[in-house]
Amino acid sequence: MEDNKFKYKITFVFVTFISLFALVLGKAFYVQIWNNDALKKYSESQVFRQIKVYPKRGIIYDRNGSPMALNIKTYSIFTIPKNLKGKYKTLKKLAKIVPSLTYKKALSKIKKRQNYTWLGRKIVLNDEQVKQVKDLKGIYIEEVPKRKYPNGELASQIIGFVGVDNSGLAGIEYKFNDKLKGEPHVIKYMKDAKGRPIKFEGHDATTQSEDIYLTIDKDLQAVVEKHIKDAVIKHEAIKGGVGVINSKTGEILAMANYPTFNPNELRSSKPEHRKLSFVTDPFEPGSTFKLFTVASALENKVAAPDTTYYCERGNFKVEDHFINEADNHKQFEWLTVSEIIEHSSNIGTTKIAFDLTYPLLKETLDDIGIGVKTNIELPGESRGIHTDKENIRPLSLSNISFGQGVATTGIQMLYAYTAIANEGILTRPTIIKDTPLEDRQRRVFSKDTANKLSEMLVKAVEDGTGANAKVSYFKIAGKTSTAQRVDEAGGYKGYIPGFIGFPVGVNNDFIIYVYVDKPAGKKFYGGQIAAPVFSKIAEYLLYKNKEYLDVAIDSSKHNVEVMDSVNRKLSSTRNMGEHFVPDFVGLDKKSATNLAEKLGIKVSHKGIGVVKSQYPDPGTDKSLVNYVKLIYSPPSYE
Repeated sequence: MEDNKFKYKITFVFVTFISLFALVLGKAFYVQIWNNDALKKYSESQVFRQIKVYPKRGIIYDRNGSPMALNIKTYSIFTIPKNLKGKYKTLKKLAKIVPSLTYKKALSKIKKRQNYTWLGRKIVLNDEQVKQVKDLKGIYIEEVPKRKYPNGELASQIIGFVGVDNSGLAGIEYKFNDKLKGEPHVIKYMKDAKGRPIKFEGHDATTQSEDIYLTIDKDLQAVVEKHIKDAVIKHEAIKGGVGVINSKTGEILAMANYPTFNPNELRSSKPEHRKLSFVTDPFEPGSTFKLFTVASALENKVAAPDTTYYCERGNFKVEDHFINEADNHKQFEWLTVSEIIEHSSNIGTTKIAFDLTYPLLKETLDDIGIGVKTNIELPGESRGIHTDKENIRPLSLSNISFGQGVATTGIQMLYAYTAIANEGILTRPTIIKDTPLEDRQRRVFSKDTANKLSEMLVKAVEDGTGANAKVSYFKIAGKTSTAQRVDEAGGYKGYIPGFIGFPVGVNNDFIIYVYVDKPAGKKFYGGQIAAPVFSKIAEYLLYKNKEYLDVAIDSSKHNVEVMDSVNRKLSSTRNMGEHFVPDFVGLDKKSATNLAEKLGIKVSHKGIGVVKSQYPDPGTDKSLVNYVKLIYSPPSYE
């Protein structure tokens, strides 16, 4: 009997547990499957604001550690109009705390709104204002970093800009957005049982943002932008571009187009001015392209620098067209290959190309990256325009040989010329500092070919079309171009004068490419418009790198006197005694700062380059001045 009772008890307990488990299982089924959508909607209704908060965006620096893009602390303010009690009184209080958020403006924002509404975004507030806003019931405030570009327009087309959500939309900001932004964590604003808002902050792990160091030199960039702007304005051109590359490392030291824009005032700029045309927009390069035809001829043993060609007195028929020289007044007869480059003969280059044939020329052009992206770390790069055909008509070959019927970007031309300046080694460009050199270099010309090309370019500057690119006391290799400009209809209208070149025998190797798009007026040759810009930038850079110390062209008495006078100017003899203001004129910023610190003098700096003037004058009693104002400008050898 007792055994039966025990069995009943066990059966009762078992059935009870099974029933309870079935109830739990049924409830779980109801909640998770049957009523899932309804509960989901209810859960979401309790969250009236959910945001992703990113770590502070990484800073963008130039090669020397000067910030090009950084963050400032700002605040965004919002409300839920349907939950805002005493809204008129509250908004008036808010307007007193934050003057930029006027009562009228705030009221217009919540008019006809019930749910989450922004009142103001990315407003700069002090700590006291933040505290007062937090005390207002129904008003919510979030700390939001705002991107600031401390140098305004400087390098803006390289750096780019961000949107309202701090995501990169152009330039380096866009290309490296993931690194600069990092990974977010989530903040939710939820309602409690009484409908009151509660801020809930998740503590999920975040990936910190990274800083980016560019190869750009901020001071050089400023000089480059100034001179290309001056040239575009002076010649009433549509736009212009400049790039400076270290031919050994491929590092871009400066790169700019004008017109440009200020990323701090994005709305006032035109979209076409925000892109870096030097990388994105191809154009026919003209005579700077002739070096590649000659390089191919030298490499393939088709011609030598002293090989002569008859240049038809300036009129050469190819198929049913006549090829003329860029300057119609030129009627060349016999020219060597070197003289063809020196005088920039279209007909001479055509005849070299005919001896070479297109398959061999194409092989060279493919080797140096014509028609292929350089893969520089910037968005929107163009591959240019170059035929994939294995052979072409004689007229097309003639045109391509001197830079027509093919289109390149500014960055492609810099890239290709590294093979000439760097003794035959092609070096892929980079704009990110400390990018490994491995896999970015390869030999495309022999050292002998590259040296012969450099010698031709030196003659083109010293005795040919590039005379305006000269820099006193330095040997410059370079080539002019005066390319016809393709218009919207597909024909030619106007010109794009250009110049590309580099100093020979210096310690810090660089190449500069300058072009100006469609200048107005009678001047339109590369030697007249682009070469002088090259000269000014090269002079600044040679002086900045202190190349004058050991690379003057010769050691003649005149040169020695000039160099000695520079050394005397920059010597410590400018110190007039510990009680007087010294002579700072001629010093660079670092030297001036060191001298001032040595003498215990406060100084202010304005401009870039070397000191051109100072106030007060040298010899003034130090006890009578609070600080010395130093005015800088790019140096001149003249």
